[in-house]
Amino acid sequence: MALTITFQLSDRDLAHLGTVVNKAKAKASSLGEGDVINAARGLLEESRNLEVPDFIRERLDKLQLLIQMLEDKVWELSGEDRARITNALAYFADPDDIIPDNVPGFGLLDDAVVIDLACQELRHDMEAYQDFCKFRDSEEKRRGKSVDPMSPEQWVRTRRAQLHDRMRRRRSSLWESRLGRSFF
Repeated sequence: MALTITFQLSDRDLAHLGTVVNKAKAKASSLGEGDVINAARGLLEESRNLEVPDFIRERLDKLQLLIQMLEDKVWELSGEDRARITNALAYFADPDDIIPDNVPGFGLLDDAVVIDLACQELRHDMEAYQDFCKFRDSEEKRRGKSVDPMSPEQWVRTRRAQLHDRMRRRRSSLWESRLGRSFF
């Protein structure tokens, strides 16, 4: 028997969480992007050795997608797009998060909440990337895999540019509707 529990973060809760996330971003600013990615990857690896609730595991799986977006050379994220995702991962590079990760059963709860917030805020980026991966996979099956992944064919460049443009347009309308509130 599954049980659904819902909770609502108040403006005060969001402000507190925003403060914690901003502190983590400030600490991570002295690190390189690779260090931030490695810290997020480390959380994923450590969690594999822990017995965590399914709802936390589901969110940790989404963290993997954010890492892939940064590491995918053909997706070519740059500038603000890249910084937004790196900033979302910065929380996982901070050892002083809200709930220490070693607290049995609940240590990754705050991480799951931050992942949910990141996924809500980055949903257009994530959707565009997933669409790109599907497109790339289907085209590679149809055309054959490119020999050099660093020099993608014109069809990949065109579709990537379309999806980058779409995610920015959708993000812009989201930004306006939320009156500029952003965690990442």
